[in-house]
Amino acid sequence: MNYSTHIENPDIILVGSGVMSANLAALLKRLQPTLKIQVYEVTSDLAQESSHGWNNAGTGHAGICELSYTPHRETDGTVNVANAIKIFEQFERTKQFWSYALASGMIDRPTEFINPVQHLSFVHGEAQVAYLKARHAGLAAHHFFKGIEFSTDRATIGSWAPLLTEGRAEGPIAATKMDCGTDVNFGNLSRKLLGWLARQEGCGIASHHRVVDLTKTATGWDVSIQDLATGQLRQNRAKFVFVGAGGGSLHLLQKSGIAEARGLGGFPIGGQWLVCDDPKIVARHHAKVYGQNLDTAPTMAVPHLDSRLLDGKKTLLFGPFAAWTTKFLHRQGSVFDLPGSVKPHNLTTLLKIGASNLGLVRYLVQQGTQSMADRMKVLRIFYPTANASDWKLIDAGIRVQAIKKTDGEAGIVHYGTEVITNPERTISALLGASPGASVCVHIVLDVIKQCFPDLISSTEGRARLKEMIPTHDVDIKLPEHAAFFKTHSDRAEKILGLA
Repeated sequence: MNYSTHIENPDIILVGSGVMSANLAALLKRLQPTLKIQVYEVTSDLAQESSHGWNNAGTGHAGICELSYTPHRETDGTVNVANAIKIFEQFERTKQFWSYALASGMIDRPTEFINPVQHLSFVHGEAQVAYLKARHAGLAAHHFFKGIEFSTDRATIGSWAPLLTEGRAEGPIAATKMDCGTDVNFGNLSRKLLGWLARQEGCGIASHHRVVDLTKTATGWDVSIQDLATGQLRQNRAKFVFVGAGGGSLHLLQKSGIAEARGLGGFPIGGQWLVCDDPKIVARHHAKVYGQNLDTAPTMAVPHLDSRLLDGKKTLLFGPFAAWTTKFLHRQGSVFDLPGSVKPHNLTTLLKIGASNLGLVRYLVQQGTQSMADRMKVLRIFYPTANASDWKLIDAGIRVQAIKKTDGEAGIVHYGTEVITNPERTISALLGASPGASVCVHIVLDVIKQCFPDLISSTEGRARLKEMIPTHDVDIKLPEHAAFFKTHSDRAEKILGLA
């Protein structure tokens, strides 16, 4: 759907229509209904890049099955699950806001954007079985993960996900399972929230419009926008700009001239999926199954076999497989994006990081030269009897990993999502990767706390926020708040149709 509504001199301009911008705009408008908000999107429809259903795994990341969030055992044999607990809490608050949006009539038809699906972790080999057993023990001790199951029994694992065990050679295997996992279509959710925003007074959305420049002023930003249909340039001005443009964020940060962008670079990694639409196979797998990442693979390339509901149809996705690219955006990117992002202030950083990440470069070359037979070998680690004729390869989204001077020798592909904000708190930009979309409400609420503190410091503001996210001011990780957590979690899941 094409949007072409322009609000002159709004309070806030959001660049990009993905899940971050959509949730930030919705929260801000609910906290202060008089705010004037303008959204600009470069594609002709909304949420067509990283948030689009086919461009991501659709996992409601809650730390249940993602082994990359708890990557190894400690010297005492235990697994530190603090990161998984933190992510679970952040996704819980995100779900609470989505349930509020549904209950208050902002959005409708939850099955179009969120559905229940089992989350499994699956490993093979003695060392990995021991690791998963220790991970399960750590998770099961916390009230967030009550009911998580662990098994090394093939019949049990086969009852959870039959594709994992049929035709599998002998050898130790193990899996964990929780039934409260979710499959999320972040693109549909974004379009629903922005559709609501477009109906609010003082709010506008202009798709097929590219923000081409940002100029700092004494009170905010002058923004230059190009109408891609006509080529016409127009100007707008706002007190605050949020750059949630995915891979397009780096170029705009560099154009902004803020000190925080100096030395900042970006490294794009493309993605590909194997897709199966055979109804007989699809009907036999209702789970998201995550394994351990392959050697030298970045954490965003941890293989998983996913049941998905996309375009009203159930399908299976396996991957992701990485692909070499110089584009920063899947649909609206250019092969000149990467070379165009190299500046005198970040050249040294990029060269240093490149030299210390030759393993990743080799991995990307290897991934890009794989044959279908090579990809099927990886799939058969999960699904031993898979036939190549049942699967096709499709391109997915592009993730641009931020590279900073402070990265040193640490590598360039990191877990997590980061928001860069200038000292005047007039511009924020989103950078990073998993578990970003799943914890979007937590992330954009931090933006609000930092850049719009007045909206949540008043009695009225606190009450509005409490209505939208009942647990936002309670540390629901603590055992003494387990009952409080369960009450509000159960309510949100019931509203969303997950229970």
